[in-house]
Amino acid sequence: MPILYILILALIQGLAELLPVSSSAHVVVAEKLLGLDPSSPAMTLLLVMLHTGTMFAVIVYFWSQWRDAYFQSMDAFKRFAGFLFLATALTGLIGEAVIKAIEKIFFRNVAHAEIEDLFGHLELIAPALALVGILILIAGIVEKRNTKREANDLNARQAGIIGAVQGLCLPFRGFSRSGATISTGMLLERRKRGLKCSVLRWL
Repeated sequence: MPILYILILALIQGLAELLPVSSSAHVVVAEKLLGLDPSSPAMTLLLVMLHTGTMFAVIVYFWSQWRDAYFQSMDAFKRFAGFLFLATALTGLIGEAVIKAIEKIFFRNVAHAEIEDLFGHLELIAPALALVGILILIAGIVEKRNTKREANDLNARQAGIIGAVQGLCLPFRGFSRSGATISTGMLLERRKRGLKCSVLRWL
């Protein structure tokens, strides 16, 4: 693959990662436009590497805020670590269940089919982008109507719901995990959703 293609895809990934849109879906669309096969093992590995790069960039950028919020005391760290573990476990369990269901039901007659085979289907990515856009709009409307809400701390129920939503988003390119996570935080009536929901999404 030409290095220019990698630079283009990396630029798209970097620009989309901090927005409430699916960065991976935009990378997949760009790969299709460049004549590449998004479902190939090489492209899947490249997508993982692009996400790894942006993950480290986000950690470095937000580190001082996360340190002040979650490492100011052992109690604060333990509390957040518990929520992070809960959300991550639910993301993994639900995501794996959805992936297996898709592979067994929709790909039952296809030999060696994997969830990555969906990556090249733009007709599936387009409605996923539309659905998360609707979710973001709904969350924005609810946010504007509830102007008297007070800030509240993350609790186990909210962390679990956020993790579950991420698990549902995991197999579908286009249904943005960041957009769904932030919107879920807003719908859970959390003023301080930005930082705390984002850390659950990126870690």
